Amino acid sequence: MKRILGIILIACLTTITTLAVAKKFFSNDMLALATDENHGYEMQNANYHDEDAPAPLPHGGYVNLETAAEKSTKAVVHIRTKSKARAVQYNDPFGDMFGSFFGQRRQMQPQSSSGSGVIISADGYIVTNNHVIDGAEEVEVTFTNKRSVSAKVVGKDASFDLAVLKVEDKNLPHLSYGNSDNVKLGEWVLAVGYPLNLETTVTAGIVSAKYRNIGINQRNNNAGAIESFIQTDAAVNPGNSGGALVNARGELIGINTAIASPTGSYAGYSYAIPANLVKKVVGDMVEFGNVQRAYLGVSFIESKTASKEAREKYNLDNIQGVAVGAVLDGSGAKKAGIKEGDVIKSINGKLINTGTQLQERIASKRPGEKVSLLLERNGRTITKTVTLKNNLGNTEVVKKPANANSESLGATFRDVSPAEARRFKSKGVVVSDLKRGILAYSRIKKGFVITSVNDQEIENVAQLQKIFSSGAKTFQIGGFYPGSNGNYFYSFQLP
Repeated sequence: MKRILGIILIACLTTITTLAVAKKFFSNDMLALATDENHGYEMQNANYHDEDAPAPLPHGGYVNLETAAEKSTKAVVHIRTKSKARAVQYNDPFGDMFGSFFGQRRQMQPQSSSGSGVIISADGYIVTNNHVIDGAEEVEVTFTNKRSVSAKVVGKDASFDLAVLKVEDKNLPHLSYGNSDNVKLGEWVLAVGYPLNLETTVTAGIVSAKYRNIGINQRNNNAGAIESFIQTDAAVNPGNSGGALVNARGELIGINTAIASPTGSYAGYSYAIPANLVKKVVGDMVEFGNVQRAYLGVSFIESKTASKEAREKYNLDNIQGVAVGAVLDGSGAKKAGIKEGDVIKSINGKLINTGTQLQERIASKRPGEKVSLLLERNGRTITKTVTLKNNLGNTEVVKKPANANSESLGATFRDVSPAEARRFKSKGVVVSDLKRGILAYSRIKKGFVITSVNDQEIENVAQLQKIFSSGAKTFQIGGFYPGSNGNYFYSFQLP
């Protein structure tokens, strides 16, 4: 009994001592982090009302994502596509028992895929990724109320990996664009879509980086690809492509597009096309049927990809901005007097630190628009105003390509050989000879490897000839020169 009483006494003394220490070291000032009365403000939610400008969250307040989730799920749709049947090879289960006669078989099967999309207007315009609907013969959109309708493809562009669909509905719930330039690192965001063929799914995370180039569009042989992704740690899986990335106010700040993963499923990072770029591309597609792409007319050099000689020549390790490597003849930059070695510090007052930022800023403009560049040249700061041009070297609207013929091209072609394909890590068509003709006037050079024409992937001469002989008048050829870095593009028109 004395032993039990001793244990109880020790426990009581320990409790009293612990409370005394806690009172001394954990004051009200430290506990105030979990309260609101000691900070002089009232805790409030990040609720969004269309009729009012959204109030900023108070410093230290909790982020309420419920309103954003409710608003965005109503405006995100499930997209299912069907394309032509193709041969599919599969293993016959009887092969193991009866030998190779029953082993692998080929069967013609229609192809289907699914992804997500975002309603951006009450009258039925929907934005998604190009890779969600590319090659589809039928596109079906399913709303959150399980109603399904057919959709028409208004426009698509592989270099931006964006597409616009249209359904014949009215008064649809939709999302408004937020300003993706104002997105901050550490900001809470929601990813909304239909991953893994599930119903509408919402995941949350923070913005972990901006202006990320992960090379996914280049790997898909898209000439002139633009990548300037918002990186988040919101969970995104196959099927989320084309879905919404929204902020706490329920504004669309990006279109979910890719994941960084060794397995094909979510492994920690996801990537979204910023809303400012989406808004411009979608506006072009709705108005013109294709993207009105603006070009500055310079190549740029960055330290992370440059050789030691180039880093020393352009002093890349000691500059803040983007170094100009070359200025194209006939471009807006050439006319404005921009020179090799100039360092672009800002565009229209917005600081530029990487080539990815430069590309995004220019891609958000249309041909004919003017931009103000702050440059550093030989230690001096100067300003130049540049009129942007299209890929044809003028400021006119580039009409949506119809179909074309191959007469008067003045070139011969051959398929990339198997050995070259292994070395290049790409199939394509080599420009094996050039004579006087339309193609030569586009400044393309012998040896160029064509991988795309008018955003269509090219793997052999037969595909190339089919496009050239189908009736179009305007062409944009994309590809690369063996041994050089990056993709190049050339444009020409038939008379």
